[in-house]
Amino acid sequence: MSPRKTTRRQTAKKCPSCKGTGEITESVRVGRARKGQETADRQTALCLACLGSGQAPTG
Repeated sequence: MSPRKTTRRQTAKKCPSCKGTGEITESVRVGRARKGQETADRQTALCLACLGSGQAPTG
């Protein structure tokens, strides 16, 4: 009987943009689109680099 081979699990790398959470925070802007003033408020948004998975994009 041959010895049993074990395979190593590959751990997914964390997304550098959201640090593995899948969400980022953005500042809220008020006013016209180009000259909107930034407020002190923040909102969470889906990370566009990893599409919310938290894993580093490949390629």
